[in-house]
Amino acid sequence: MAGFQKVLILVLVLILILLALVFSLNNQMAVSLNLLLFETQPHGVAVWIILAFILGALLGIVVTLLATVRSSVSRRQLQKRLDRAEQALEKARVQTDRTL
Repeated sequence: MAGFQKVLILVLVLILILLALVFSLNNQMAVSLNLLLFETQPHGVAVWIILAFILGALLGIVVTLLATVRSSVSRRQLQKRLDRAEQALEKARVQTDRTL
């Protein structure tokens, strides 16, 4: 099953690359972006869209990694608290058993 997933992902990536290539070949009009403080060199429309897609994907990966790290740290802290609570409970049970 894992092999099928890898092949499926590879096929999807190849299709996306092919679509990006066709898109870039069909959108070669050069445009420059006017950002508030400066203007970029003229490049094809497809270049700007593909760059925006890549930057968005990278930003998504970074945000996901940050959320994963935060979740992992939180999980470790909660696990430590749970371990301490279980130890305290076990200690209380032992003391209760001794008094009975």
